[in-house]
Amino acid sequence: MSPPEHFAVEYAINPWMDTTAPVDTELAVKQWEGLRETLTRLGHTVHVLRPEIGLPDMVYAANGAFSVDGVVYGARFRYPQRMAEAAAHKRFYAELGWKYTTPVETNEGEGDFTYLPSYLGGVVLAGHGFRTEVAAHSEAQEALGRPVISLRLVDPRFYHLDVALAPLDDSNITYYPGAFSESTQAVLRQLFPDAVIADEEDALAFGLNLVSDGRNVVLNTEATALAAKLRSAGYVPVPVELTELKKGGGSVKCCVAELRP
Repeated sequence: MSPPEHFAVEYAINPWMDTTAPVDTELAVKQWEGLRETLTRLGHTVHVLRPEIGLPDMVYAANGAFSVDGVVYGARFRYPQRMAEAAAHKRFYAELGWKYTTPVETNEGEGDFTYLPSYLGGVVLAGHGFRTEVAAHSEAQEALGRPVISLRLVDPRFYHLDVALAPLDDSNITYYPGAFSESTQAVLRQLFPDAVIADEEDALAFGLNLVSDGRNVVLNTEATALAAKLRSAGYVPVPVELTELKKGGGSVKCCVAELRP
């Protein structure tokens, strides 16, 4: 995670960013600390990536890379405003001693990649349509040695996979069907018949931009209907408030880069 000490909405590169809406940086830091403390309380170790001046979106740490079994597929951001973030993440993984692949293709890390370790022996779900090029999916497959299933996003409000779909445990997911093409919806129905289906309201509240450890599901406080569905499915919803960071187009998952050693 990377604290939002320099967070601001200085440009608009997704439908949620409004440069005329003021950002309370102090409140953003307080809410981020609440998320970090929640994850720590649930038993998780949080590594902190130092934020850098001039990179206001660095708080969305999920976008900087994607890792599986200590192997890292780096990010190559679509927009120039965020490109320098990739180098900061690369240095972080170098300190861990993990194998790092520098990408040729445009991709935005865990924004558009996620991993299900127990599904079909370990499979990557990958989004494309707005930020990540579909060619990056095959590049990631070569780098990580894991099969990649391509999922096409069609609604610009859900510009990354991680605002439209999330793993709940090692083999099941939750998602909002309307974010995907009809053919992708058919694929998801076939692959995940027991998925928890979110409605548009909860998707627009960034409810799917969540982090789950297989039992506890940390998600935005506004996604109340999704929280109820998750509880009924046997998970424990853990709501957190991230109103300031939503102004940049992200919530819980955007703030968390999951490390898979």
